[in-house]
Amino acid sequence: MTHLIDSPTLPLPKPGQLRAYWRVPASASALAVAIAAAAAQHRAPLLLVARDNHAAHQLEADLHTLLGGDPALPVLTFPDWETLPYDRFSPHPDIVSQRLATLARLPGLQRGIVVVPVATLMQRVAPLAHVIGNRFDFRLGQQLDLDAEKRRLEAAGYRHAPQVFDPGDFAVRGGLLDVFPMGAEVPFRIELLDDEIDSIRAFDPESQRSLERIERIELLPGREVPLDEAPVRRALDALRDRFDIDTRRSALVQDLKAGLAPAGIEYYLPLFHAGTATLFDYLGSGMLPVLGEGVFEAAEHAWAQIGVRHDQLRHDVERPLLPPAELWLSPDALREALNRGERIEVCDGAHPRHADAHPLPLQPAPPLPLAAKDQAPAQALRDFLAHYPGRVLVATDSPGRREAMLEMLQAAGLQPEVLADWPAFAGSFTAGRGGLPESLPDTRLVGLPPASRGEASKFAIAVAPFDDGFALDDPALCVLTERQLFPERASQPRRRKRAGREPEAIIRDLGELSLGAPIVHEDHGVGRYRGLLSMDIGGMPGEFLDIEYAKGDRLYVPVAQLDRISRYSGANPDTAPLHNLGGEQWTKAKKKAAEKVRDVAAELLEIQARRQARKGLAIDVDRVMYEPFAATFPFEETPDQHAAIEAVIRDLASSQPMDRVVCGDVGFGKTEVAVRAAFVAAAAGKQVAVLVPTTLLAEQHYRNFRDRFADWPLKVEVLSRFKSKKEIDAELQRLAEGKLDVIVGTHRLLQPDVRFPDLGLVIVDEEQRFGVRQKEALKKLRANVHLLTLTATPIPRTLNMAMAGLRDLSIIATPPANRLAVQTFVNAWDEALLREAFQRELARGGQVYFLHNDVESIRRMHDELQALVPDARIGIAHGQMPERELERVMLDFHKQRFNVLLCSTIIESGIDIPNANTIIINRADKFGLAQLHQLRGRVGRSHHRAYAYLTIPDRRSITPDAKKRLDAIASMDELGAGFTLATHDLEIRGAGELLGEGQSGQMAEVGFSLYTDLLERAVASIKAGKLPDVDDVDRHGADVDLHVPALIPDDYLPDPHARLTLYKRISAARDADALRELQVEMIDRFGLLPDATRHLFATAELKLDATRLGIRKLDLGASGGRMQFVEKPNVDPMSVIRLIQGQPKHYRMDGPDKLRISLDMAEAATRFNAARGLLAALAPA
Repeated sequence: MTHLIDSPTLPLPKPGQLRAYWRVPASASALAVAIAAAAAQHRAPLLLVARDNHAAHQLEADLHTLLGGDPALPVLTFPDWETLPYDRFSPHPDIVSQRLATLARLPGLQRGIVVVPVATLMQRVAPLAHVIGNRFDFRLGQQLDLDAEKRRLEAAGYRHAPQVFDPGDFAVRGGLLDVFPMGAEVPFRIELLDDEIDSIRAFDPESQRSLERIERIELLPGREVPLDEAPVRRALDALRDRFDIDTRRSALVQDLKAGLAPAGIEYYLPLFHAGTATLFDYLGSGMLPVLGEGVFEAAEHAWAQIGVRHDQLRHDVERPLLPPAELWLSPDALREALNRGERIEVCDGAHPRHADAHPLPLQPAPPLPLAAKDQAPAQALRDFLAHYPGRVLVATDSPGRREAMLEMLQAAGLQPEVLADWPAFAGSFTAGRGGLPESLPDTRLVGLPPASRGEASKFAIAVAPFDDGFALDDPALCVLTERQLFPERASQPRRRKRAGREPEAIIRDLGELSLGAPIVHEDHGVGRYRGLLSMDIGGMPGEFLDIEYAKGDRLYVPVAQLDRISRYSGANPDTAPLHNLGGEQWTKAKKKAAEKVRDVAAELLEIQARRQARKGLAIDVDRVMYEPFAATFPFEETPDQHAAIEAVIRDLASSQPMDRVVCGDVGFGKTEVAVRAAFVAAAAGKQVAVLVPTTLLAEQHYRNFRDRFADWPLKVEVLSRFKSKKEIDAELQRLAEGKLDVIVGTHRLLQPDVRFPDLGLVIVDEEQRFGVRQKEALKKLRANVHLLTLTATPIPRTLNMAMAGLRDLSIIATPPANRLAVQTFVNAWDEALLREAFQRELARGGQVYFLHNDVESIRRMHDELQALVPDARIGIAHGQMPERELERVMLDFHKQRFNVLLCSTIIESGIDIPNANTIIINRADKFGLAQLHQLRGRVGRSHHRAYAYLTIPDRRSITPDAKKRLDAIASMDELGAGFTLATHDLEIRGAGELLGEGQSGQMAEVGFSLYTDLLERAVASIKAGKLPDVDDVDRHGADVDLHVPALIPDDYLPDPHARLTLYKRISAARDADALRELQVEMIDRFGLLPDATRHLFATAELKLDATRLGIRKLDLGASGGRMQFVEKPNVDPMSVIRLIQGQPKHYRMDGPDKLRISLDMAEAATRFNAARGLLAALAPA
């Protein structure tokens, strides 16, 4: 038997041999195992070259898992800039930080692994002298002149910011200097006593709280491109000498003269240095390249893309381009660099030159699906364990996943050994050397178990986030991941925090509840939340919601009954109508609301009935055309985006017209959902109308659709006021003749002279921006064609209809990768603050929106801003400008001829400029909440940190409603806040717009959540052909009480607000899978669950099962208990009879609706098992 790490068989190049070929299974994890072993044997660094970013990320993650942060074998990454060649915006500071940190470590790297995508390896980089020669440090006791230090930091490429968030930021406040060094994990706070450094503390950039004290920090340069005087002068001279450039018009030249870093400055790197370097210069001659499969083909492709981009962009005289060879190594030059010494190539063995490829003793792990619905769900795994000669590890992504997997395996009768992580598993092997040469290192350094095995358990489970499973031949070892155990889940990455939440849960969440806020109990009415209380009832600890009602009466609600509690929305919380506890007022209010709701439901269902009655609109997706089209989407779909696209395609294929609302926060990818839907419809020969509220948004969508459809025989046009009447008439003629497939336009599309011979799909963007007449025209369309509505902040009526199931709802709550939340500040007008905001954005090469919504004084504001920021290039845009002039200004801003756009609300929709990442909204108190959210969404559309400044007069002079709007927008600065803001809007504006004033009174009485719930029930009844029963409005889940502690202890989670949120989420869970995912999340965030919290989850699962069976109450104690049924339970009567006849001592009926239970159940586990068994016995077959 050979060993993977045995030097005679490990295929490292032998003396005199330039290359060795590895034949490795198609698994990133298997390749990572081989590389980790090679790194342990080789006495110099390995350069691991991946074919693309994705492969590099996978390998890096698996290597970190295997090597466990071993300082003797570090894993370094040199990431790609993640911009296109010759791009007009710069990489994110996090990327630059990691690149500089890696470059700084490479010259002294003795051993380890450097992971790099091949396209990144081709880049020329700053010379070693720049990275090493421009380092400086801060030490305790060091004398410091803050003004001089500020200049030194700026010269080194650091950015002055009001608050430090990103690598490369620094801030000065009094005697404090905050700085986030490039390459550091966290920022540092330097405190001065007089002019001497008194303390240096690491701190959290989000909370701004100190973490630990240290004695010294080292700072790398802030950029790969130096911006101090001499390099900038060298670059300006080179630009003048080499290119025919008008230095007065060129934004590039003007920014450099002003000491600013223009976006995309990295693509002029050679002009700032006397010479450039490559990664090979940093690594030296001893490194051993390991080339992933297909890297040379990927290099050729990258080089071709660089050439295409150069050809496309080289005609811009204001922004001349350097030849590709000055910025990148050509594929030939790359081969030459790699051919200078030994190397390893990974291959599949198919090519003749790979005939001598060494097959490594590695195989993919076999698929062993856990089929939860089968009688023996783990039979395949059980059989594998019985026959496999070696050890088997189930590797999970996190402690939470480990606990969930452990529960599933134990339920299937398997009992794996529970280990912490991969090192614990590797270390659990006996440390015998198994005959390996003593010259080899102990392979536990690389996480590979030694060959000889002791008595450790054959089957184990641990946290080891491998990308894929793998098997070793010797020692016999198989690693299984969820890809093997759940093959159907493997293609979609999990995003547990957002993807698993139901739309209703997002809206009805208690997460924002504060002390004194009004809440609704379904049985007792509106009261005020006074906190969480811990009390012992009958010797059993429990946690209760304390609710205060009218006249000071108190109600204590067990946390297990939180499904009956909802936030009160629909009127001003300060004037919410509190009800009398135990009085008739609430019952009457609820019954009256139910009567009103019945009428509304009938009216709303008329539209749906007309829709459902119409057949023949099914549009099947042409997969032969669709799949290549979908593949051209330049970004990775988020899970929510993928789900929304698939839902829309299913709707289109239905014979009933689609009516779906896609709600996603600004910039979360709603447009791509619309583009896919339009493509499916147009490819099937149907016409598509895209209806938008503004001309600018029409132009934006037109460009997006045109660019995406460019390679397909589909015609896209736009009806816009930027076009002449003659042009519009010509487009309308082509539309009427069926010669246009997609038409984009404003409400002009709803005019009678717009004729569609075969309209199949209408896409409406930003529905809340349309007026009543346009909505009436849309209502008529809705019954006849497929309708897709896109919205960031849904209007309440849209929310209500979607919630009631009349319009299907898709929520895109997952932000795109690397997207950062917009930092939002509400301040009175402050020239110093605004100047700083401008300078910070312009210094990083970005652009600024300044929104001033008063056309009469906009010229005066232009002069004020120019005096405030003399270096800014300011353009003006507003709706009263001539169309052609407005179009020119917007185009100039897009091309960065202006770096500040002074504008009206014309930018609210339709502007997508990734380089603009600061917005200043003047007199923000005059805007609505949805409007503020939309305006803020103009920034933060790339992976740069974005800022929104909302300026107001003195806070005392603005209205209470304006204060609430501003507080809401400032507090909702996380990604995906659109839904929460919609419910805030209800509270602030009242419910008048929802269904008219006639309904708003009822909603104010019972609250938006309960009102919506009543509407949902009424709709369901009418759909089922029944008249809604206004007397039966008290419907909630079963009461389950097993007389065991079932709570989240405060010593496990001290924050009562967080406990309340989790209690509500547990009570709102729809099924066992949702509860399991929530368990996983809690374990990941707070640690292993205490017994009381395990009981809480088990009780919630029993409640779900009992509710489905029509059981009103289940009460079990140490010696038995009772079960009470609803009037018409979903239970087979024969199962009850069989239960009583089979065990008459233990079960008997007590009246028509109660089952008495007599069992000895002193232990909690016995009680839960008895309850599960009883419910299973009563479930219909």
